[in-house]
Amino acid sequence: MSYLIGVDLGGTKMEAALLNKSDYSVVERRRIPTDGHLGYDSITTRLAGLIQGLAKDYDFTPSHVGIGTPGSLDPILNAMKNCNATAINGRPLKDDMEKLLGYEVRLSNDANCFALAETLLGIVPDVIPNAQVVFGIILGTGVGGGIVVNGKVINGRQGIGGEWGHNFLDESGGRCFCGNIGCNERVIAGPALMRYYASLTGKEKQLKDIVDEWRAGTSDAATQTMERLFFYFGKAISQIINVLDPDAIVIGGGVGNIDELYVRGPIEARKYVINNGRLDTLFLKPKLGDSAGVFGAAML
Repeated sequence: MSYLIGVDLGGTKMEAALLNKSDYSVVERRRIPTDGHLGYDSITTRLAGLIQGLAKDYDFTPSHVGIGTPGSLDPILNAMKNCNATAINGRPLKDDMEKLLGYEVRLSNDANCFALAETLLGIVPDVIPNAQVVFGIILGTGVGGGIVVNGKVINGRQGIGGEWGHNFLDESGGRCFCGNIGCNERVIAGPALMRYYASLTGKEKQLKDIVDEWRAGTSDAATQTMERLFFYFGKAISQIINVLDPDAIVIGGGVGNIDELYVRGPIEARKYVINNGRLDTLFLKPKLGDSAGVFGAAML
């Protein structure tokens, strides 16, 4: 049997999956903590061990491996950038992993991997099989985006194709780890919404509990938090629609699990989309769940 290996390298965990090359079915998945606080060398060593262990147990010698990363590889400097797993930033991750593994490594942003998987294997072919342009969103602890055109990821000349999380949205978000102020990530990511709720109440709550309060109608602060999400999500995504005019937008991540976002988000976006008051873009829930990242990485 012939296999592919895809890896999802995240800020809190790293996961490798061995897939059957013929139909992309999962043979085995393994997950370990990233432990980014231990530093870059620890991350690369643990990542190499995870991949090598999986290949060895199935007597498989890969010709290459795909890795989805929480940032982008700068194609000019050959170094990572924009990673919320900050120990990776500025480091030659691709070269270092190839030295450790002894074969080719193909890197792409985790949101690109998510978008690619949902476009080719996930919800998009089920709903709109003739889609040419798809924008995939990671909306959870952070915010990211990936563009797929005619089945291929658009990485861009600078490796920042689809980088949506660090576009300016509103100054109320405050300073981001990237150095800018008011990024999408600082306004509509899960932690940003929780910070906003805490600023109103003086109490810290998980986003799920805030959503439950809002649905129950028992908290003005929860209502303000959710209205903030819908308003700013619509405003932010309208910019993507005006530039790319995608056939579909697929929303992954924990915030993407909020059902009402698929109704209220488009209503707010329509106010800013230049289409005579219409919005025909499809907003889709992902099909592959947390498998999307490793599928997309394996398909690189």
